[in-house]
Amino acid sequence: MARQMQERALRTREVLLRAAAEEFDASGFAGTGINKILRRAGVTAGALYFHFESKEGLAKAVMQAQPQTIEPHLDSRGLQRLVDITLVWSRRLLEDPLLRAGVRLSVEQGSFGMQDATAFLEWRNIMEECLRDARDNGELLPAVDPAWVAEFVVSACTGVQLYAQLVNGRADLPERTVEMWRLLLPGIATPGALTRIDLTPVHSRS
Repeated sequence: MARQMQERALRTREVLLRAAAEEFDASGFAGTGINKILRRAGVTAGALYFHFESKEGLAKAVMQAQPQTIEPHLDSRGLQRLVDITLVWSRRLLEDPLLRAGVRLSVEQGSFGMQDATAFLEWRNIMEECLRDARDNGELLPAVDPAWVAEFVVSACTGVQLYAQLVNGRADLPERTVEMWRLLLPGIATPGALTRIDLTPVHSRS
């Protein structure tokens, strides 16, 4: 019985997270009310406040859920995994409201009184781990600092998606992400590793 209740609670939380993401994605933080989220999720206010203390808490959870929309689609390691994170990210931003809402809220949070860098820092840590793995496998040039490159890639991806959003609604974000790596990789990867990096979309690989 306890396990069933726990599983039900986890499902309810996921439903709320998805419903909130769809509303935040469509209307932003200011344009999204709790009642709209409850109607979309089909749950009571009590259920929402059991899992999230406020709309701000729900927004933080959406921002911090970004990695779970991407990491299940990865099976590579090292430098290839770092590249694949961004390739999957650029494609799923066109398809997944949870990821889109997380990115939107992370960028716009200052407009609703929040200053939470957690989502950006988590991406930095994930990317730094990939780069440390790459360094251990001899894929990085000797002077490359994994921490610095991870910071740069997070910043670069943020800028690329913002620019693409303004120019064409992110329609060419996957292509822009590939071009970002064509410019960056020669400065961080050893010649041998550079020839092995696959820049084709993850879902297109055999």
